[in-house]
Amino acid sequence: MELAPLLNTAQVLPTDAAEAVLIGRAWLPGDPPGPIPVLIRDDEVHDLSSLAPTVSQLLELYDLARQLITLDGLPLIGRVDALLAASAAEGKGARFLAPVDLQVIKASGVTFVASLLERVIEEQARGEPSRAQAIRARIDTLVGGDLSAIRPGSEAAMALKKTLIEQGAWSQYLEVGIGPDAEIFTKCPPLASVGVGADIGILRSSTWNNPEPEVVLIVNARGEVVGATLGNDVNLRDVEGRSALLLGRAKDNNASSAIGPFIRLFDGRFTMDTVRAADIALKVEGDDGFTLEGLSALSKISRDPLEIVRHAMNENHQYPDGLALYLGTMFAPVQDRDAPGEGFTHKPGDRVTISSPSLGALVNRVRYCDEIEPWQFGVGALMRNLAQRGLLKH
Repeated sequence: MELAPLLNTAQVLPTDAAEAVLIGRAWLPGDPPGPIPVLIRDDEVHDLSSLAPTVSQLLELYDLARQLITLDGLPLIGRVDALLAASAAEGKGARFLAPVDLQVIKASGVTFVASLLERVIEEQARGEPSRAQAIRARIDTLVGGDLSAIRPGSEAAMALKKTLIEQGAWSQYLEVGIGPDAEIFTKCPPLASVGVGADIGILRSSTWNNPEPEVVLIVNARGEVVGATLGNDVNLRDVEGRSALLLGRAKDNNASSAIGPFIRLFDGRFTMDTVRAADIALKVEGDDGFTLEGLSALSKISRDPLEIVRHAMNENHQYPDGLALYLGTMFAPVQDRDAPGEGFTHKPGDRVTISSPSLGALVNRVRYCDEIEPWQFGVGALMRNLAQRGLLKH
């Protein structure tokens, strides 16, 4: 299924793009070719490498959003539509990349009640989707009530934990969902994420997997949350369901982390409160005519986004190049795609659109990991490339 029809400025940019401060990364042809930070302004893409050679370093600049609003004379790379077209076609011209580079890609799991219960079901199903329906009914009966009213780590949460242990229904997912410590894991290494228009990967061996539409917070080295973007934390439910110790296998594969389309910097118009109120929409369209839609409301998150950041980055753990932090999702699809009771799983060719009015749309196509171009441009390659292009003077 072609991505091109969905990759245009009207689809990809925020609805208020004229007022948004948007930065990203683009791959430029040249001798040698290489990535640069870019500014999206008035449907145009401008070169920011005169300010910093990497997005990570760019985000360390003081009051960056205000600087970019007043900055003129930046070299023009091209129109947004032209780069989007090249991104969808894997063209040789200038194209968009994931808008992060040296940042570590972290993720927080089990941050919504809906997905919390689905993780418990995964665990008890041991990776077998056919068992999920019966287990789902049992878990709903045991838990009862509305877990969304329970604050993680509170006395009420600990009382529920005691009850569930007594009933033999406690789970490691409930531990991080309502316990005092958030689940924070490394989604993938720096530079391994793909951007808008790129293929995203699933393993051939996986028969139960899904997209996870999320907000991704962008944090600089000082621990300041400077902006946000969208992400797809592609997950292999059958692999993680077999054992939580297989989380790395379920989460970190070739092209399994998509981030984009652009980082929207915080300013007077776009703030953390905007993120807290955001609704993240998902649409999956398959070559078989199957369509799946869902919505993840950040207002229903169990922990405040800034609390999750503090769990990831604090006096005990620093990130000198910053981090990009997936906030988790409440979306866990149960709609049957093929056989009754089998639930949803991806098929190659699926077109996945994750969108929010204030952040735009991240559009990708699903393929098997071993069919997608291998990830070869790591930190060493980036440093050599920047040196060759004379950009390491900053």
